[in-house]
Amino acid sequence: MLCKTVLHSFTPCHLKETCLKVLSFCNSHSLKEGLCAHSPIIKMGLIDDMYLNNNLLSLYARCFGVGPARHLFDEMPYKDVVSWTTVLSAHTRNKHHFEALELFDLMLGSGQCPNEFTLSSALRSCAALGEFECGVKIHASVVKLGLELNTVLSTNLIDLYTRCDYTLEAYKLIAFVKDGDIVSWTTMISSLVETRKWSEALQMYVKMIEAGVYPNEFTFAKLLGMSSYLGLGYGKLLHAQLIRFGIEMNVVLKTAIVDMYSKCRQMENAIKVSNLTPEFDVCLWTTIISGFTQNLQVREAVNSFLDMELSGILPNNFTYASLLNACSSVLSSNLGEQFHCRVIMVGLEGDIYVGNALVDMYMKCSDITTNAVKVFRGIASPNIITWTSLIAGFSEHGFEEESFQVFAEMQAVGVQPNSFTLSTILAACSKMKSISQTKKLHGYIIKTKADNDIAVANSLVDAYAGGGLANEAWRVISMMNYRDPITYTSLAARLNQNGDHEMGLQVINHMCDDEVKMDEFSQASFLSAAAGLGTMETGKQLHCYCVKSSFDKCNSVSNSLVHLYSKCGSMHDAYKAFKDIKEPDAVSWNGLISGLASHGYISSALSTFDDMRLTGVKPDSVTFLTLIFACSHGGLFDLGLDYFHSMEKTYDVAPKLDHYVCLVDLLGRGGRLEEAARVIQTMPFRPNLLVYKTLLNACKLHGNVPLGEDMARRCLEFDPSDPAIYLLLANLYDNARLSDFGEKTRRLMKERGLRRRPGKCWMEVRSNLHHFSTGETMHPKIDEIKEKLEFLITEFKNQGYAYQENQDKLYHSEQLAVAFGLLSVPTMAPIRINKNSLICSDCHNFIMLVTQVVGREIVVRDGKRFHFFKDGQCSCRLL
Repeated sequence: MLCKTVLHSFTPCHLKETCLKVLSFCNSHSLKEGLCAHSPIIKMGLIDDMYLNNNLLSLYARCFGVGPARHLFDEMPYKDVVSWTTVLSAHTRNKHHFEALELFDLMLGSGQCPNEFTLSSALRSCAALGEFECGVKIHASVVKLGLELNTVLSTNLIDLYTRCDYTLEAYKLIAFVKDGDIVSWTTMISSLVETRKWSEALQMYVKMIEAGVYPNEFTFAKLLGMSSYLGLGYGKLLHAQLIRFGIEMNVVLKTAIVDMYSKCRQMENAIKVSNLTPEFDVCLWTTIISGFTQNLQVREAVNSFLDMELSGILPNNFTYASLLNACSSVLSSNLGEQFHCRVIMVGLEGDIYVGNALVDMYMKCSDITTNAVKVFRGIASPNIITWTSLIAGFSEHGFEEESFQVFAEMQAVGVQPNSFTLSTILAACSKMKSISQTKKLHGYIIKTKADNDIAVANSLVDAYAGGGLANEAWRVISMMNYRDPITYTSLAARLNQNGDHEMGLQVINHMCDDEVKMDEFSQASFLSAAAGLGTMETGKQLHCYCVKSSFDKCNSVSNSLVHLYSKCGSMHDAYKAFKDIKEPDAVSWNGLISGLASHGYISSALSTFDDMRLTGVKPDSVTFLTLIFACSHGGLFDLGLDYFHSMEKTYDVAPKLDHYVCLVDLLGRGGRLEEAARVIQTMPFRPNLLVYKTLLNACKLHGNVPLGEDMARRCLEFDPSDPAIYLLLANLYDNARLSDFGEKTRRLMKERGLRRRPGKCWMEVRSNLHHFSTGETMHPKIDEIKEKLEFLITEFKNQGYAYQENQDKLYHSEQLAVAFGLLSVPTMAPIRINKNSLICSDCHNFIMLVTQVVGREIVVRDGKRFHFFKDGQCSCRLL
């Protein structure tokens, strides 16, 4: 206000000079108050003054950004090269490179001749966009104007050619620079580093020294930036080189070295370097704090922040963003809220970097999304990172629909998604199994050519495979220019989740054909597929590859090996794989406990849980699910109840619906049916079909008809087309000697066109999978299999065993598999059979008799547990 009053007090003859002084002073100090000169300029008729307008334009660009500056530029009646250069430079500086090049074309079209500053800005925009052809044209203008020896323009051209993969041409340009100065060499090295051409950057560094140009602190600062990718060895070598060259340890170089050691997880060395000289600034402190954050040393990060304040250096927006990221890494909402208060106190709550960190922190650390949304709405101009954090947060909290709404809102306000945004929203599609949304996004991705980005293409594969469209996922893979381990790992993992383990293993062949090497994550997925199929031979081959590749040292792979051998019926190998794990985690212990329980080693499973607690590993929800299952099948009903009640009380693990289903099964097997019914009535979840079917099955076992009928009624309300419900009810009636009701139930099932899905079995012989279903007729050896079955039944009768033969000769899948195993599996090896559902009592008796007659060991893995048949006996206690 005072500035306006002073300006209005001047006479017109002095006004121009005064305005110039005000604008010049405000420009040099980036003061927004200089805007007050604009109004007097208009009122006093000085709007046509080119010199005043150019100064005013510079102030707008410097203090108010590209938009207001462009608006003023468009309103200017006259424009010279300074006007064009000022607005073009503002666009380049603010990374509006497309608009900057459009302005350059308009300038040439207007007849204005660019100067070295105009050309410099245009070249920088070309380099940023990789617009090589446009850059070559500007290079021609540089030569035409006789500016090829200009050091700044030569440096810009070197940057352009290097970024566009014309390194040889860039190298030749250095010859035109006077004495091949250090700036040109450093620019070229910097461009190679920024375009991730690490080896070329190191080669250029060697050539620079060979040319007699010695590096300075900025050269080393750029080179040190790539050490986090090349490894600690390169970083230490560069550190030694700068000491050898006697480079002065200023704060810029010190920050680069600290950053290098931090990213290489060498915080002790980073702190030593930071203390070599007394100079500290906000960038150095922020780098130290960021280093501790990246290494998950949050306490040290906070202590560094306090030391920084004590030293009198004020933190900036990047400092607070790093601290908030530290809170996110340890999921500490309390600490995050404290830093949020600090942010508000220093007036940085509107800063985009701090705002992004706050949105991310609240989404990751809180069970609700309200605070994150409130922070988001307080950011004046959210950028793509802000929007992506919000979309990811909603998806992670299970609000996928809100993710799609935010994605649409982002596009509506003109913010275009990048590869991270598209990958995030595709992950939400995968979680929801929303094929329609995936296809819409696929169309957008093709239209914008975003499928050239491997991260987006991988997410698209994951979304289709997660939605059950494996063929569409394969189609996307076939159209990708480049595939990596993530491409195939995500596909294999989704196929496993959908139960298509056989297809999951076939992914290996495609990886080999594509010459893509397996990593520890893909290896874990393939082991999981082998475990799902129970294919011991394939699993052992994968195990050999793990050992050769040293992947067996990774916990994810080691845990998969425990799971594999458990699922293949070899607890000896599973235990051996477990013992090879240096630091077993909860997943490792769960795999061992689950394997022991499913094999019928109930006491061993429970004692393993005690060992787990003694080693200090905290049990999780899966642990207790396994323990309750073990107690249920081991007849330890009271102990199972104790485990259930101790979950939340002792271990702070909240029971989920699956735990209540398992508890109902436990009580049902123990005959405590009324107690099981009360559990269903009082549990904090809405009962689902599975919990009612579980109690219905228990009623069948114990002959409780009234409760069973009630459970059947509730089941049919959920799914009246589930044949299993009718069969359970019919068997309940049969067991209670109410055969008429049983027959009536089966007749009703047939009238409604419902049929029980035929049982399926599979087994691996010589690395090939063989599938069998009830009533099988298509197997190439079906005649030999039936002949073997008839021989076995004849032997039962000859040896005096009671066996009721099926009159219509409709052999069950496990009977067919047993006969095939006897024909195909070597005599000394056990016959291993996998089944997709529970083994029926007829087949159970049949297999016991087979082992009595032929003296073979047969292992059957059904939908719940293992059955080890030998000498006419089975390892299970209950069917």
